[in-house]
Amino acid sequence: MPNWFESMQQTFKYFKVNPNTWSDEEEIRNVTGSTIMWNNDSDTLGSATIDTTEKLGECYVRIYIVTIQNGVEESTPLGTFLVQTPSSNVDGKTNNISADAYTPLLELKEKYPDIGFYIPKKTNVMNEAYNLMVHNRLLRAPVTKASCEDELNANFVADLEDNWLVFLEELISNAKYIFKLDEMGNVYFAPKQDIAALTPVVTFEPNDISILYPEVSADEDLYGIPNVVEVVCSNQNSEIFRSVIENVDPDSPTSIINRGRKIMHRETNPNITGTATQERVDEYARLLLQELSSVEHTITFTHGYYPVRVGDCVRINYPQAKLDNVKAMIISQSIKCEPGCPVTSKAVYTTKYWRVNDDYIQ
Repeated sequence: MPNWFESMQQTFKYFKVNPNTWSDEEEIRNVTGSTIMWNNDSDTLGSATIDTTEKLGECYVRIYIVTIQNGVEESTPLGTFLVQTPSSNVDGKTNNISADAYTPLLELKEKYPDIGFYIPKKTNVMNEAYNLMVHNRLLRAPVTKASCEDELNANFVADLEDNWLVFLEELISNAKYIFKLDEMGNVYFAPKQDIAALTPVVTFEPNDISILYPEVSADEDLYGIPNVVEVVCSNQNSEIFRSVIENVDPDSPTSIINRGRKIMHRETNPNITGTATQERVDEYARLLLQELSSVEHTITFTHGYYPVRVGDCVRINYPQAKLDNVKAMIISQSIKCEPGCPVTSKAVYTTKYWRVNDDYIQ
């Protein structure tokens, strides 16, 4: 693998992919440029625009960045996409065609389960998801099986409007799994993870070998974060319990002291395990205020290409932007396939502005 922090020559290659063998079939030589978008909020998790001088037709295309470093040439895949709708623009000299392309998960959107289809309770969730995709040939991309013992607690029934992608996403969520893709277009399953549990795969910081661009933006929004939580509930004996927890920590930017006013959150139907008691209600209120005092920050930054994916954790150390060794999870990327291969990423991290501390509980 190239050292992405050192100088190199960069070009790009495009290949049609044989959907039966999932291997490169022939090089496409009329591509003039492309942009790849990866996004956790997209139903297919990613897409691309591919610009050509001739129509490609509907086919899978695999994009590579080709590097020459210290005399060694290497090809690194950037993504595999199914070309769909083209649009043309003729300027009298050249025919410029831009085609939209999507990840292999698009094939799951194109089919529906039979009406009334269901999976019986006690079925292994991840085994069933794999079997449905592979044995029914719901998509042509390779699928990797996940090892998980979670079973369905009840029959899992398809809604009439659910396509296979929606149905399978909801099915694997029962085991707290999500879909993932690699750059070769292979589909696999990954457990949902909290940012705090992730290990950074790379550190971006300004130094002599930095590939981080200087423009970095960071957003935070304290709007609506409460500094008072009130919990009211009753037990089966009709006893009523009320707990009010206030954030008066002088070191917390969302506290009553620092904001100069109270911002309240009230909960009248708390999910308390066992019989409600004053002690349990107080503890519930403390933990609820701690949870609601968390703020998600969004960082937008651009860097030279480095093989990190959406869902990966990175460390950003950029004191000029007040980002001191921040661990953040990438949620979207835009990769421009041009010399330098700039990647614009959005990443999120969470800051807790209040923690349970008896010294600052009213």
